Amino acid sequence: MSNRKKKDLLAIARAVILEEAEAVSALVKRIGPEFERAVDLMYRCDGRVVVTGMGKSGQISRKIAATLTSTGTPALYLHPSEALHGDLGMLEKTDLLLVVSNSGETEDILRMLPTIEVLKVPIVAILGRMDSTIKRRADIALDASVEREACPMDLAPTTSTAAALALGDALAMALLELREFKPEDFALYHPGGSLGKKLLTTVVSLMHSDDDLPIVHLDTVMRQAIFVISEKGLGIAGVVDDDGRLVGCIADGDLRRGLERDDHILNLKASEVMTPSPKCILRTDLAVRALAMMEDHAITSLFVVDEKDHQHPLGLIHIHDILKSGIRR
Repeated sequence: MSNRKKKDLLAIARAVILEEAEAVSALVKRIGPEFERAVDLMYRCDGRVVVTGMGKSGQISRKIAATLTSTGTPALYLHPSEALHGDLGMLEKTDLLLVVSNSGETEDILRMLPTIEVLKVPIVAILGRMDSTIKRRADIALDASVEREACPMDLAPTTSTAAALALGDALAMALLELREFKPEDFALYHPGGSLGKKLLTTVVSLMHSDDDLPIVHLDTVMRQAIFVISEKGLGIAGVVDDDGRLVGCIADGDLRRGLERDDHILNLKASEVMTPSPKCILRTDLAVRALAMMEDHAITSLFVVDEKDHQHPLGLIHIHDILKSGIRR
């Protein structure tokens, strides 16, 4: 491929992105009372938001339905053609129909409307033409019109689909705010994959505890302390007092510094080598928070304590356990 052709391709790509960005930005001035009415109607819907559209608008409709569902607004996609052959039966009187159509004259959607009107299901429409039949039949119509498509022939749906998707996302996010949807709510709908792990996995589910917890006493000689560190395989040991309270820790760095100070480190007590007041985290905290603390403090493990008792160690969480689980910041 010649350098000229490469430059042409880059110019095309930049022009398409800029044109779509400008079309989406133009929507900002059109957000007004109609948008507020649409959000209010969707918020008060006792059933589901049924999203419908044909062709490329159908693909956008699927995405809008998925975004609504995952952010607290029950939604589903209804294919207009399938609706005319029985699938309209899934529509209930408590539902709301969200129509996505660039032309506003999509034939199969127009054929659906008499049944929708009999059911008295409210209609919100995202349209590319406001002088259209669907605009006149809808309860609320949102203007997603664009001057032209980013396609050089002004044919392939590009700018128009970007505008419709942006309006759909705006509706979903406005509803999310109204419902006071929280990260933990979001996690309930995304239990799989890295996102679900990040939002659901707590420290207690990954920590080492009981016999796997490396603990030594203040008076433990370093020969024994090193054995405990090696046996547990976590590169650290917690140091406790007579009452079992965590007062310090011994990690690889402490051992190196101890050797630099005293060749006879093996005969020293744990209290003479330890770092006092080690970093701790609550067992109910998210593992991603533990990871953030470790990275911020340049350490590889945290002792785990109870929310009501910050002095007695319940466990230890290591950075390798968090990363192995697939969690990232």
